[in-house]
Amino acid sequence: MELQGKTVVVTGASSGIGASLAAAFRDRGCRLVLIARSREHLLTVAYPDDLVLDADLSIAAERKRVVETIVRERGPVHVLVNNAGAGLYGEVQTIPLAAARALFEINFFAPMELCQLTVPHMPPGSMVVNISSIGGKLILPWATLYSATKYALDALSDGLRIELYPRGIRVMGVYPGHIHTEFQQHVIYGRAPGKLAPRRNPFTIAPQECARAIVRGVEREAKVLVVPAIYWFAVWGARVFP
Repeated sequence: MELQGKTVVVTGASSGIGASLAAAFRDRGCRLVLIARSREHLLTVAYPDDLVLDADLSIAAERKRVVETIVRERGPVHVLVNNAGAGLYGEVQTIPLAAARALFEINFFAPMELCQLTVPHMPPGSMVVNISSIGGKLILPWATLYSATKYALDALSDGLRIELYPRGIRVMGVYPGHIHTEFQQHVIYGRAPGKLAPRRNPFTIAPQECARAIVRGVEREAKVLVVPAIYWFAVWGARVFP
């Protein structure tokens, strides 16, 4: 895909992978729509020409509002990046049902409905990018429910890829491994085990490196992207030795 001049929507754009994606797409000459809960944080990464929308995407009415605003202000969407998400740590039997429902709302139902609302405004040659997690390819034992939301998003991506193909709309599922962000400090329940500290993982990469890989994936219209690629060994290992 040629990205110059294309309208790109990035959710969860105020920090981490989302903020780095904004910079990477901007370098390609894209017209950006940046969405996150905090307008204050969004303005620290946005440029004057960007459309900045603060919204809590766990709320259905907010999802509808932002898509209506995007279509009104920017017209067709060429790339929708569903990056916003949340984490949760703990054993299944200890997690309150309310927390589990909240996790599925932001990690699965939000990207699903954003697809439903945005796809009618995407021309042929466009792409949906769903940012999942390596936990969408193998179960993370310290985060079973989190992995369940990402497995659901993985299935959604695979199904959408088939459904949207006749319309000329591509779908890429992205499965980041350990990325050096503040993800672990912003979970909705529980606490990350100390063994998950970035300094303990030699394969941790910067969000800028992850974002560059994602943008390259959009350009070559990839279907599946595991980043860093070394995590494919973990995926294959889990399949061979479940």
